[in-house]
Amino acid sequence: MSDPSVLATVSSAMADIVARAAPAVVSVHSHRSRGSGFVWKAGLIVTADEALAEEGDVMIRLADGTERSATIAGRDHTTDIALLRVETSSIAPIKLSSAVPALGSLALVVAAERGVPAAALGAISLVGGAWRSLRGGDIDARIELDVRLRPSHEGGLALNASGDTIGMAVLGARRVLVIPAATIERVASRLETYGRIARGYLGLGLQPVKLDDGIGAMVMSVDKSGPSAAAGIRQGDVIVGWNDEKISGVRALLRALGPDSVGATVDVAVRRGGEPVRVKLTVGERPET
Repeated sequence: MSDPSVLATVSSAMADIVARAAPAVVSVHSHRSRGSGFVWKAGLIVTADEALAEEGDVMIRLADGTERSATIAGRDHTTDIALLRVETSSIAPIKLSSAVPALGSLALVVAAERGVPAAALGAISLVGGAWRSLRGGDIDARIELDVRLRPSHEGGLALNASGDTIGMAVLGARRVLVIPAATIERVASRLETYGRIARGYLGLGLQPVKLDDGIGAMVMSVDKSGPSAAAGIRQGDVIVGWNDEKISGVRALLRALGPDSVGATVDVAVRRGGEPVRVKLTVGERPET
């Protein structure tokens, strides 16, 4: 028979982790949406973009029951991260950890339900490398959590068994994902400075096509006011190279259009009617949708 004191010790340790994290966790109410968030820096709260309404006032309820009005400092639909400004000088910010959890290890989600701290225990069910979300956001690691997550708890903290904050819990497609700390630091810092995440824009509709010597991206449509049209790229062209490197497909080409690509001039290798053409293209900024 197992020693009951071991379970009691583990239970007490988990409760201590929740107690330490709970003061920095808040409820977020916007229009008809409710979610959770946490104090990232003094005066700044990180929450899940999906849990935030597209319009209307935003109210924050702190762990002590205090309600405060917040403004949206910035949001990034592609990584599911939003940043709010609100007075939080009396609350110590959460320290994020770059640690990637081990597969099968225990994890806690600490969230808030109308300002009241809430917690759930689960296990890390998948750990993988960097990936790209369906909306085109770059996520530093794929972490899935086997836990029941209420919609109002989306945006809560995900912590490992040592109490380190490994990221933010969000609802994915039929699974719970953890947006890792590295992604939060990178995206929230840009939102704090710029209010948005710039993305590169070509103004092209592309379709992968097999070629005798590899893969190309066929131009199916061209935005007449976009950067590719200005550079002379036409419908029916096949893009085969980017800055003197062969492309491996449309996804790889789109991955090159990160925040740092905006304004960069690139050398694009194109096949037009079977003949090679070189084009100088200045990457634009993706319009807000």
